Amino acid sequence: MTSVYKFLLRTTTLVGAMTLISRVLGLVRDVLIARLFGAGIASDAFFVAFKIPNFFRRLFAEGAFSQAFIPVLTEHKQQINPGEPGALIGSVLGLMSVALFALVLVGILSAPIFILIFAPGFVSGGEKFELSVLLLRITFPYLLFISLTALLGGALNVYRRFAVPALTPALLNVSLIICAICLSPRLDEPIVGLAVGVLVGGGCQLVMQYLAFRGLKIEWKLRFRPDHSGVRQIFKLMVPAIFGVSVAQINLIVDMVIASFLITGSISWLYYSDRIIEFPLGIFGIAMATAILPTLSKQASERDRLAFRKTIGWSMRWVWLIGVPAAAGTVILAAPILTTLFAYGEMGQFDIMQSTQSLAAYAIGLPAFICIKVLAPGYFARQDTVTPVKIGIIALLTNIVLNLVLVSHLDHVGLALATSLSAWLNATLLWVGLKKKDLIVGGFGGRLFLLRVFLATGLMVIVANLFTKPSQAWLYLPVLDRVTELISAVLIAMVVYFGTLLLSGLKKKEILM
Repeated sequence: MTSVYKFLLRTTTLVGAMTLISRVLGLVRDVLIARLFGAGIASDAFFVAFKIPNFFRRLFAEGAFSQAFIPVLTEHKQQINPGEPGALIGSVLGLMSVALFALVLVGILSAPIFILIFAPGFVSGGEKFELSVLLLRITFPYLLFISLTALLGGALNVYRRFAVPALTPALLNVSLIICAICLSPRLDEPIVGLAVGVLVGGGCQLVMQYLAFRGLKIEWKLRFRPDHSGVRQIFKLMVPAIFGVSVAQINLIVDMVIASFLITGSISWLYYSDRIIEFPLGIFGIAMATAILPTLSKQASERDRLAFRKTIGWSMRWVWLIGVPAAAGTVILAAPILTTLFAYGEMGQFDIMQSTQSLAAYAIGLPAFICIKVLAPGYFARQDTVTPVKIGIIALLTNIVLNLVLVSHLDHVGLALATSLSAWLNATLLWVGLKKKDLIVGGFGGRLFLLRVFLATGLMVIVANLFTKPSQAWLYLPVLDRVTELISAVLIAMVVYFGTLLLSGLKKKEILM
């Protein structure tokens, strides 16, 4: 195993561990929200109000901006002039602050219009519409805080400081938990407490990231310099990347728009399902993408084509190794997972059944979601944002068509299934594009490798079915029994999967090099 892959695996593990902490707290947060608010008018309104600034965050901050900023900052870091990184960071920070402040102001003043665009089905809802507008006005400034947090986090990643950026999102979850427990019961409209939690959490994340950034001891000054060459390069790359990197988010927004016309609870069912999918996606997929982008950017800058190809191939083997069993396990254990986490208080049996169906549909696309996270950096590291845009357009249009076809037959489940199918198309086209440019080696790990993965996954599914109670039975189990049996089922599945891989002859070097 070379030093590069040791570093990537170590970094992925570190980022994954930090993300795990955040995701666990996120699950605690969602369990609390489900218990207090269930799947009704208030929760639907909050999830829409929370998703809108999150959409712009992933569009401009963690999405297109990060993918453009990191390769450019990497180039400037490698230049002889030691002041270049600081000058670039200060210039970008100044421009982003002004632009984001203006966008936030527009968002607050135009909140009814945003709700009309993102959840048009709420207009006829009266109370739901008004509540959504109120919550959006409170949550929209979160966009300013989290976008600046993403900028500082990108700089930290370039300097190989991965732990703090990965851990910082936990502060949002802590803030939401505290506000849900301490603030919400004291308000006439309890759901407003969650919106305040979003705002406070965003501010806390920015403070933590800034303190970590100061530790880099980079000399910088806040400047408004749109003429800086690095700034022009970043924003040139951002324009097409805004669409290309955010197809998944746009797909989710399309789902939300259509779901707003379905029965009350549909948005909440999709939200709870998506949250479960985000758990493995964040711990592994996003962690892997975070780890490989600076390395790929460095290899692209050095024109080391062979190393670049091997890095992509190495990443893809891990995608199949982790993504396939995670997807199958989520489908099999969808009801137990949702029942164990959310079937309390206001979250009833009907809500769990509906969320289970959409979770299984999302899980079908989990390997594709991870593939996109890993393959997209292969383009962005080479400062190619045009190709992902073209692929993104195809995937988005496919998702819309599938939404319209499937929603009439499967309701909210059709929306989740359409997202998964379009993600598979997106991932396939990204892989084909890299393959045509001879930028990927071993993208599937070899036929024998894939055969072992699918064989192990199949045996895992059979055993998991044998040791798992029927879906309805979980609703009547005490809380401790739910937790114990779910953990037992997961551990048994993992032992069967990895045990089968070892017995099939899988070698360490097949996945580590």
